[in-house]
Amino acid sequence: MRETFNAFSKKEIPGRSSKVPAPLPLQLLDDVGPLDGILCDIDDTLTWHGRLIPEALQGLQRAQAAGLKVIPVTGRPAGWVDQIARLWPVDGVVGENGGLWFWMNDDGLQRGFIQNLETRRTNRERLNRLQQQILADVPGSALASDQAYRELDLAIDFCEDVAPLSRELIDRIITTFQQAGATCKESSIHINGWFGHFDKLAGFRNLHQALWVTPPDPNRWAYFGDSANDSPMFGYFPLSIGVANVAEFLDRMPHGPAWITPSPGGYGFVEGLDRILSLRTNG
Repeated sequence: MRETFNAFSKKEIPGRSSKVPAPLPLQLLDDVGPLDGILCDIDDTLTWHGRLIPEALQGLQRAQAAGLKVIPVTGRPAGWVDQIARLWPVDGVVGENGGLWFWMNDDGLQRGFIQNLETRRTNRERLNRLQQQILADVPGSALASDQAYRELDLAIDFCEDVAPLSRELIDRIITTFQQAGATCKESSIHINGWFGHFDKLAGFRNLHQALWVTPPDPNRWAYFGDSANDSPMFGYFPLSIGVANVAEFLDRMPHGPAWITPSPGGYGFVEGLDRILSLRTNG
C-alpha cells in the first residue's frame, strides 16, 4: 500500500458563476455529449433513509460496463473509503470532503492525502479541542458514529444517529467551526469541519491527476449530489444533477445543480443515470 500527499487546494480551481439558474427537470436533459465518467456523492444520493439503494449500486456497475469511469466523492471517512475502493464497482473514491483519495491497482490499495502526516496530526489536536467545545455548547449534538475512522476532519452528527437538531443549533455548530478558523461544510446528516483549504472538487482533481496524469475536463464528467457540500462540484461541472432532495439545500448553496431528478436519493440517482446512458446510446 502506497501513501502520497498533494497540495491542490480549492483556491486553485476555477468554477462557474454563483449566479446559476434554478435546476431544470431531468426530463428536459436531451444531450450529454462525450463523457469520461460519473461522479457521485453517497449519503442521500446513492442511499435513502440511511440505506444503500441496491439499484443505485447496480447502476455504478452498469456505468462501468458502458465504458464510463465511476468515482464516488463523499464526506465519509478514510475507513469507509478504504472499503469502498476495495469492494465497490468504482475506479477510485474521494473522501472526507476532498481531503483524501484512494484507489486500487495491481499493487493493491493506493492512498493519497492533501496534507502530510505531521500536518494531519497537528490539526487533529486542534479539532479535538473544538470537538469538546461544540459538544458542550450545542445540546443534542454528538460525534458522528464514523468519527473514529477519520483522518482529517471532525464530523458532528445532527440527524443521522441523533434526534434532528433545529436549524438554529445547526447554524451554531457552523459558526463555532468558522470562528475557530476551520473550513466547514454541511451534508445531509453531518457538519464537517477541518483546518486547511480543500473541498470535494480539489480531492477529485488530485485523484484524476494520480490516475490519469492530466487535469479533468469538466465537460466530460457528470456529477450527482444532494446537499450543500456538493456545491463546488455543482458549480464546476455543467452536467450536474441533483437528486430531488437537493431542493432542501438550494438556498444554502453558492452553486446549485443544473438538473434535478423527480425522485430522491438513490432512486433519483438511477433516474439520472438511466437518462445519461439512454442519451449516450441514442446519441
